[in-house]
Amino acid sequence: MNSDNTKGVAISLNCETDFVAKNDSYVEMANKMAEVTLNTSSKEEFLAADFGGMTVAEKLTEQTGVIGEKIEIGGFEILEAPYVGSYVHVNKIAALTGLSKAVDNADELTKDVSMQVASMGATTLSYKDFDPEFVASETEARIAVIEKDNIELGRLGKTLKNVPKYISRAQLTPEILAQAEADAKAELKAEGKPEQIWDKILPGKIERFISDNTTMDHEKALLDQNFIKDDKKNVADYVKTYGDVEVVGFRRVSLA
Repeated sequence: MNSDNTKGVAISLNCETDFVAKNDSYVEMANKMAEVTLNTSSKEEFLAADFGGMTVAEKLTEQTGVIGEKIEIGGFEILEAPYVGSYVHVNKIAALTGLSKAVDNADELTKDVSMQVASMGATTLSYKDFDPEFVASETEARIAVIEKDNIELGRLGKTLKNVPKYISRAQLTPEILAQAEADAKAELKAEGKPEQIWDKILPGKIERFISDNTTMDHEKALLDQNFIKDDKKNVADYVKTYGDVEVVGFRRVSLA
């Protein structure tokens, strides 16, 4: 991280054994390389940068010969934003989070969100970022998997899995949500529930409908995931507790 927290870097320096990875001099070299990264804007520029009188690429080749194991840069990520914070999990996973501006306790906010990124492995910021063709193909694939599972579950006499029509909020148009509400009302009427209590029941049913039909968002979209420290809210709701600030980007690097 630079001094004013507007740029963060995450790299992995890969070797072949834990014995080397835990060596103090190896860890020191990795930290120094991360410092060099702060003055570069791409992996190519980083590998060509000066590192004690030689390029980073040359240093990697040298250390491969000295140590007897292949030493190379694996993950390489740079994130710039008005405020950038980070989280590192036992030197195996590193995550960066960028905010739209610095706010009170921004370090705590970015650490918590970065921890979410490290733990849950989101691939995009919001469901709004999904490509429509990707959503369509993923929907078809996921439904096919569930239907195949249900054949086996049915054969074993077990409860079948729910087969959703949709997998992302990106698919839930106002018309679809209106139909879901109409279907919920019809269900309540068929159950003989008095209309005067429908308003108390409908929000929960619509919320359940949305949850059942946004499974991909919960897996892949950071802001739509359940927050790991409080699963009663999603990440977007947690960020709102810090005021007028937004997450504008994130990066993740893993040794696995």
